[in-house]
Amino acid sequence: MTSRPPEERPRVLIVDDEKFIRDILADFLGMEGYVVRTAEDGQAALSELSHAPYDLVISDLKMPRMGGIELLEQIGSAAPNALTVIMTGFGTVETAIDAMKRGAYDYILKPFKVEEVIHVVQRGLEKQRLAAENLRLKEALSLYKVSEAITASLSLEEVLATVGDTAIHEIHGDLASTWLDDGEGGYFERQRLLPPKHLRTGAIREGADVGTFSPKAFVEHFASDNTLLEHGTKALRFFETEPELPIQSIIAVPLRMKQRLLGWISAASYTKSKRFDEGQRKLLSIVGSRAAAAIENARLYEDLRATFQQTIEGLAKAIDKMDRYTAGHSDRVATYAMYLATRLGLSPEQIEIVRQSALMHDIGKLGCVLNLNKPGKLTQDEYEQFKKHPGYGRDILEPIRFLNPLIPGVHLHHERWDGRGYPLGLKGPDVPLMARIIAVADTYDAMTSDRAYRRALPHEVAVAEIERCSGTQFDPEVSHNFCEGLDDYRDGLVAKGAKIPE
Repeated sequence: MTSRPPEERPRVLIVDDEKFIRDILADFLGMEGYVVRTAEDGQAALSELSHAPYDLVISDLKMPRMGGIELLEQIGSAAPNALTVIMTGFGTVETAIDAMKRGAYDYILKPFKVEEVIHVVQRGLEKQRLAAENLRLKEALSLYKVSEAITASLSLEEVLATVGDTAIHEIHGDLASTWLDDGEGGYFERQRLLPPKHLRTGAIREGADVGTFSPKAFVEHFASDNTLLEHGTKALRFFETEPELPIQSIIAVPLRMKQRLLGWISAASYTKSKRFDEGQRKLLSIVGSRAAAAIENARLYEDLRATFQQTIEGLAKAIDKMDRYTAGHSDRVATYAMYLATRLGLSPEQIEIVRQSALMHDIGKLGCVLNLNKPGKLTQDEYEQFKKHPGYGRDILEPIRFLNPLIPGVHLHHERWDGRGYPLGLKGPDVPLMARIIAVADTYDAMTSDRAYRRALPHEVAVAEIERCSGTQFDPEVSHNFCEGLDDYRDGLVAKGAKIPE
């Protein structure tokens, strides 16, 4: 066996009540390059297994206090990754075969030749290595799929969720932590995940303190070294407060764009039999390299969305400022539309889309070259020009892909329940619910606001008009919900200090 550091060499535990046999096997296997420890019976073996991980256990069949069969049953939970080889005499071969049926890898007959024992150990550890390599290949394939999913996403939350799930489920960490820069030269923990109890039963006691990471320690480390794999007490230097449970292992990979440190992904193990290895660090590094670019792209995309949103909202407010009569109209319609969407039981995500669509519902008026608030009625030509503003609104939003969900409300809020609206003449439920909501909110605010050609109508008159037009201009259910709870809603606005129509 080639010379390797002790922490990388296979570990073998010899269990036999005869000291002579323990010493012989320990000497010869030690000369073969294995890290060897011994125990005089099953109970002593379990104690040793609770303190350190082992790759292979060679156990006598008959021992005081706890024999090989009982030990074999206990090893399944104490050291699930360890292979077990049973030693037995000729008279108990059937028992040894029964042990193999219970999960033992092989058996050795006493008296044995040391060369035979070494051969069994080598064969068993090679099988274990191949199994681990096969598992690693499966993990690599899984991580490749994960990295593809990360690359395909423009949502920062989705990217971080995928990164955290990978550190827990693919790397098998007991704790996954993702840190990002705060834009002011510091770093903060953006996500902390502990695996569900049913996945890591017993690994972390419920309520146990897993410690607090030290961002300064990570930053200082990554300033000169992109690799981080530490075991035992050496890993404690990366904690600001020490964990209540003994730390077994920690790995972390930096998230970099060119030379800039965006943050890092770290995983910790508190499970006695689980230490991370270089292969797992490399796999996490693959995820980290993809995640860094995805996080940067997601942040840029969010900034771009915010910029577009602010621009469009600014344009919508420009409509309100075309003259003093329409000031605040879009904001008020958005407020009423949110109230109504909530009354109708829409989800928070749908309510937010309704709010944004209502806020921008008149954006198309920017394309109408006429005075929309002149005294008196519009001429027929002016009215036909005015009727084009929903289509203009659609045209403004359509090239901006992430604003496309708002288009139905902007484009169709002048459709009617009886089919006599515009621009498409849709009827009944063919009109999207968002547009039906905005139609009621828009009409109520228009009636209760001053215009150049008339004074604001009283609240009661506006409500009566909406009720009168239920089933013709408005969806009956939508208009009913709007009117039924409006007084209570207005009382709530007044309690908050808002000004409302009288």
